[in-house]
Amino acid sequence: MDQERLERILLGGDRRYTRLEVADRAGVPIERATRLWRALGFATVDDDAVVFTDADVDAVRTADQLISSGLLAADLEGAVARALGQHLSRLAEWQVHLLWTLITDNPDLGSDDKQIIRLVELLVPELERVQNFVWRRHLTAFAGRALATPEEDLEARTEIVGFVDMVGYTRLTRRLREAELSGVLERFEALATEIVAEHHGRIVKMIGDEVLFVADSPHDGAEIALALTQRTSADDSLPDVRAGMASGRILSRFGDVYGAVVNLASRLTSIARPGTILIDRELASELSGDPDYVVRARRSASVRGYSRLRPFALRRA
Repeated sequence: MDQERLERILLGGDRRYTRLEVADRAGVPIERATRLWRALGFATVDDDAVVFTDADVDAVRTADQLISSGLLAADLEGAVARALGQHLSRLAEWQVHLLWTLITDNPDLGSDDKQIIRLVELLVPELERVQNFVWRRHLTAFAGRALATPEEDLEARTEIVGFVDMVGYTRLTRRLREAELSGVLERFEALATEIVAEHHGRIVKMIGDEVLFVADSPHDGAEIALALTQRTSADDSLPDVRAGMASGRILSRFGDVYGAVVNLASRLTSIARPGTILIDRELASELSGDPDYVVRARRSASVRGYSRLRPFALRRA
């Protein structure tokens, strides 16, 4: 295959600069350019390696201008770059896997380098358009919320945090073939994505057999956990799930969430029985007056970090 032509398509140009030349052309100190490169998740290259394109120069120059203009604080530069690198690396890996599957499933295509390169030429701009559309849609949703509540701290705020995980997943991995396991994970992820979005929540991340989500209101959080538990129970292709939820202040940072409430929701999930939902005292208090639900106290349990954790079981009324 014409590797140089393929790289030219994907990189948007020829490799023509060393890292020192990139820094010089962008007008940015080499130390900062190197920090950005590493933070984005790329391997360090030798000083004389010609691996950079005009797009690299533009990217470094743009990052420098964002900081110089005050739009991005200098101490956040590395964190922003790491967040972009980590999320987009996963996306790129999945897209290459998708392309490879398409090629291997079509033997005629796999034997013709010109067809593969032509396919990449057609596919990359389309992927860029779709990604840009999805990004702008999510940007609009988050911006709408921020403008609707300008007094709210978007980094530290009160949220409902929930975990839902598949029971017996480790045994499942030993029993199923790779294709079958992939089908189970795909079905679970599809259900979780659909239900969380339907009830105005947000998926923070999928962790193998587990989904971590947040919701703005106790009602939305309860509906997500209950609907996902019921839908997986009714699906013979999926194992039962269990859930844990807690309410309180969280730290939201670059798409992930942190804090005691997140840990508490995780611990509650670990002691929940298959098909059940356990919640903390705070969330139980918030849902106790809602006629749609029944909340019952359960016996205290000892888990890591909590010597006497008092869970409450959540069911539909």
